[in-house]
Amino acid sequence: MILQVKDLIVNYGVINAVKGVNFNINEGEIVSLIGANGAGKTTILKTISGLLKPKSGKIIYEGKAIQQQKAPKLVKAGISQVPEGRHIFSGLSVMENLQMGAFLIKDHQKIKQNFSEVFERFPILKQRARQDAATLSGGEQQMLAMGRALMANPKLILLDEPSMGLAPIFINEIFDIIKEINKHGTTVLLIEQNAKKALSISDRGYVLSTGKVQLSGSGTDLLANKEVQKAYLGG
Repeated sequence: MILQVKDLIVNYGVINAVKGVNFNINEGEIVSLIGANGAGKTTILKTISGLLKPKSGKIIYEGKAIQQQKAPKLVKAGISQVPEGRHIFSGLSVMENLQMGAFLIKDHQKIKQNFSEVFERFPILKQRARQDAATLSGGEQQMLAMGRALMANPKLILLDEPSMGLAPIFINEIFDIIKEINKHGTTVLLIEQNAKKALSISDRGYVLSTGKVQLSGSGTDLLANKEVQKAYLGG
């Protein structure tokens, strides 16, 4: 098991955003968290990646409690996040954005290899290498954000709404890329507004509502669940 979240409680000021959440991820899985806006999904991802500190509970990564660790240490340990809204660095080229993802790697040969792998996976980024990242399309920026995260050699990648705001033609491509990343050995925790797409590629999923896990099961079982269909799949 690569990640366990135990009795996680996270507050934003006086707001109790996450109310005792439990879930786990096995190495090599794609696991989805689905739920309405405000369910606590992004808060959970930010807490796992060290951007927020929980009020209580444990986050155990590769057998070690990490809930008090700072974000750079967690990146070094193998956890990378692709944030909602992409947050690429405008004014920097595609190449420079990717270099930012490798800022903790000291081995220049490894960085070179990572560039080669990212460009192989995202050929459009190679074509646009010298271009200002702000001039890319939404889909290309999402690929850049994913490529930047992969530059850090993650064992676990946290994806927050990767298809948000993308044209339909890019959405299928992004989900194919997620499957490909997973097939090459990276475990994936996915938050996605397109619950049908997310569950269709997930080994397992958890349904969150108002800061709590309400349902869990395999991706297939949750897709077939009448409650999930009614609330999230337009069924």
